Amino acid sequence: MNQLSWRLVAAQLLVVIVGVVVLAITANVIGATIFATDIHNLLGLNDSAIEAALLDSFRSAVSRALVLAGSAAALVGLLTSILLLRQILRPLNAIVRSSQRIAAGRYDERVAVPSSSELAIVATSFNQMAASLAQAEQQRIALIGNVAHELRTPLAGIEGYLEGLVDGIFPADNATFGEMQHEVRRMRRLIDDLQALSHVEAGQVSLHLSDLDLITIAQRVIVQLRPQTSASNLHIALTAPSNPLDVRADPDRLAQILLNLIGNAIRYTPAGGCIAIKLSAEGSFARLDVTDSGIGISAADLPLIFERFYRVDRSRSRSSGGSGIGLTIARHLTWAMGGELSATSPGPGQGSTFTLWLPLLKGRVGDHAL
Repeated sequence: MNQLSWRLVAAQLLVVIVGVVVLAITANVIGATIFATDIHNLLGLNDSAIEAALLDSFRSAVSRALVLAGSAAALVGLLTSILLLRQILRPLNAIVRSSQRIAAGRYDERVAVPSSSELAIVATSFNQMAASLAQAEQQRIALIGNVAHELRTPLAGIEGYLEGLVDGIFPADNATFGEMQHEVRRMRRLIDDLQALSHVEAGQVSLHLSDLDLITIAQRVIVQLRPQTSASNLHIALTAPSNPLDVRADPDRLAQILLNLIGNAIRYTPAGGCIAIKLSAEGSFARLDVTDSGIGISAADLPLIFERFYRVDRSRSRSSGGSGIGLTIARHLTWAMGGELSATSPGPGQGSTFTLWLPLLKGRVGDHAL
């Protein structure tokens, strides 16, 4: 009786039984009284025996009619229940079977969307869930492949140096051990990045929020990166309003985001190029734009720029181009602080712009209106 089919059939039969009982009571109490009064008034009978016989005949006829009508109603209710159950249970059973196949690892499973609006919503939501699971599985497989590839390169380098040391090809001096140490540091850097990524994606990153000026943090990061800009012969132009842009954020995490954005601009801008950093207030948000004159981003790459291990310039080595997850970490850190991070570009060879939004402190928004 816990099954939906039995519950629906029982509900239909219960409606029929209640209806018949109500009609029987109504007919035998109210209907019989009205019938007796009408017989007495119309025929003018004074014989109570005849009136009683007619009343009994009326009640018998009504009872037989109600039995027949109740039986017919029960049969019709049973048939409609079966038809309704087929309409409901068929798509539900299909969803159950598909969910079992998805649980077994077949993430390409989908169900047909029925015509019923309510069941269509369920089927559509199920297909969307299945598509999300399929995408997550593809990302998981890609992540495993990327991690294996990233670790294989420094391991291969260390293995080569070790074999060279054993065979006497490389001398056991500081230069050889220094190269091996460099490869170990590459692996350690990648592992640290992966650990940081797992924390921010799981929402487990610890933030130490405080009131700070976004302009001051940006200036500090620019000074920190000045040796790199000088070595690459790049010019950085900073444009900022006269009033502070006060936000509530983690200063270290915010500096990490800006180091990634400006560092990427430096890394992907040819020598002699320009990087423009503009800070402003836009509504209730502080806005920071990092615009470079570098390699740019194609329209096909833009939606994927924040994906893990995705790199626009695939020809650049990991040692010079980073691990490929810095932007992913930066975006999750921005989300954790209530902001947003996006990227735009006119196209390859035309530079790109990364925009950071952070909420301005409440009560100070009006002070920053431009």
